[in-house]
Parts: sequence; C-alpha cells; structure tokens
Amino acid sequence: MHPAVVGHRITVDNLNAATGGDAVEDDPDSPVEAFEQNAWRRPVSRLFSENDNVVLYFEIPYARVISPVGSNIDGTSSGKKYVVYEVEIRQVTSDPNPAPTVIKRRYTHFLKLYDDLRKKHALLMQGINFPKKVLVGNFSGELIGERSEAFENLLDYIVTVPSLRDSEHFLEFLQGDELNKACQLLDERRNEFAVPILENTFRVLNKIFLDKSMCVLLLLCRLVAACTTSPIPHPLAEQWAELALRRYEHVCDADLLVLYIPLLQTCLHLWWQRGRDRTLLEERLDQIAKKGIKVKGGPTLTQAIHALDPRAETT
Repeated sequence: MHPAVVGHRITVDNLNAATGGDAVEDDPDSPVEAFEQNAWRRPVSRLFSENDNVVLYFEIPYARVISPVGSNIDGTSSGKKYVVYEVEIRQVTSDPNPAPTVIKRRYTHFLKLYDDLRKKHALLMQGINFPKKVLVGNFSGELIGERSEAFENLLDYIVTVPSLRDSEHFLEFLQGDELNKACQLLDERRNEFAVPILENTFRVLNKIFLDKSMCVLLLLCRLVAACTTSPIPHPLAEQWAELALRRYEHVCDADLLVLYIPLLQTCLHLWWQRGRDRTLLEERLDQIAKKGIKVKGGPTLTQAIHALDPRAETT
C-alpha cells in the first residue's frame, strides 16, 4: 500500500501538453464530448525501492471529468458527468523513463471488476478496500485522488495473485471495451482504425501475461487478421505476422494450435503479396499435412479466432 494521494487540478491545455495528447479522442465514431476545464493530476509518481520486489505496477497519473454534450437540441448535455481514469501499466526497469501502456477506465469498470472477483474468489478478495459510491462531491480532487490510490492498489494486488490475474474478469477489464470497439470497426471494414486499438491492447496484455499465453496469442492473431484482411495490407502486417509465427514455436496448447494453420495460410498469402520467399511456410504446412491434419479448405484466421472468442466480426 502506498500513501494516499490527493493531487491537484490543472487546466486541460496543460494536461495535453504534459501528456502529448489531444483533449478529445480521435475516434471517428465516439460521441462528441466536452472536457471540463479542470483535470486531476497525480502530484508525484510512484517510486519503489529494490526491497519492494516490484516488477509490474499500475499508476493513475491523470483523471478527467467528462460531460457528454450535444444530446439536447440546444447542444446542452442530457447525460451525467463522469470521471475517466488514465491507467498506466508500467514495468520496473533500468530505463529511467520506461514507456507505459495506457488504458482508460471509469469507476464502473473498477466496480464491476471488484464485484466479479469478490463473487468468484471471496477468500482472496478479503481485506481489499474499494471506494463506495458517493452522491455529492464525485468530482472533487480529493475524492479522485483517493479513488485513484484504491484502484492502483486493487490492480497491483490482482497481478500478484495467479488466480485473480488469470481470471476472465481481469482479462475483460483489460481488453473488453477496446476489443469490442476494434471488432466493430473490423465488421465495418475500417481496419485502419481497428489496428491501433488492437496494437495497444496487445501491448497491455503482453506486459501482464506470458508471451505464449492464450490471451496474448489470440490477440496477436486477431491483430494479424486485422492487418491482412483489408484490400491493402497494413504497413506493419509483416512485423506482426513474423512476431506471431515466432510466438507459435513450440506451442502445445490444442486450443491455440487451431489458429496455427490459418495463421500460416495468412502469412503464406502475405509473403506472396510482398514477393517474399515462402519455402519455410510451405514446409511447415507440408509437415502438418503429413500428420494427417487438414491444411486446405479450413477456416480463415478470422473465423478461427471467432470460434474461440466470438466478438463482432463474423467473416
């Protein structure tokens, strides 16, 4: 547990300058949102000593109060204001400024995660304090700071307990919103918008789980499919495809092997498009065929992914 952090308020312009970001997300389909003129900022970054034995930790450096607008005819908001917490997933390294990966979550996301884990793992969640809902003062800097500390502690604890870390509830917290949005974009054939979302989600999972864990490889294959199913393959299609092939070496999980043949077929076609030597890929497929496994006429990579984890895309 670390000391409570209250924080202070800064203007949105200063916050954007500090983070290098824009005030409004550039999602073409996101509802028009107006940020309040104030945003909470963590005054001091978390620090750990060698004795803490911390390898991975979560930090909420910023929180923004958002008010939906444009719902009424006069342009005023008919929705409720809410706070978005920017959660950074950081690894403790010798690098003085290791690049974090960021996800944005609301209080309701944390509450659902806490409730789901408490129902499934009551004993493991004993003693975990979670901030209660309040009717007044939801947007005060003090409350946002207190909640940020509680959320950081909750996530820090989860990743240290295998049963909690590997739960479907934690995985859904980490990727659910982004994955559903990306899959919707894929359904609409707007792969160029889906790919950056999937890239960030892959980096999130890759920091928390093993390289060859099912959730990481499944997301990686979904990323390869997104890069290669548009008329013009994404510029990074080969990079992600090569990483997926390397990750699949020596994988024995039968659930993951069902993706391997479609992945090889996808890479084979991509190599052909780029004029690359396909000998190695063809040899791998031949070796699989000699074992009596069907390698032709099977599902596409997207179809194989959907069979394991149905989302929006269906082709």
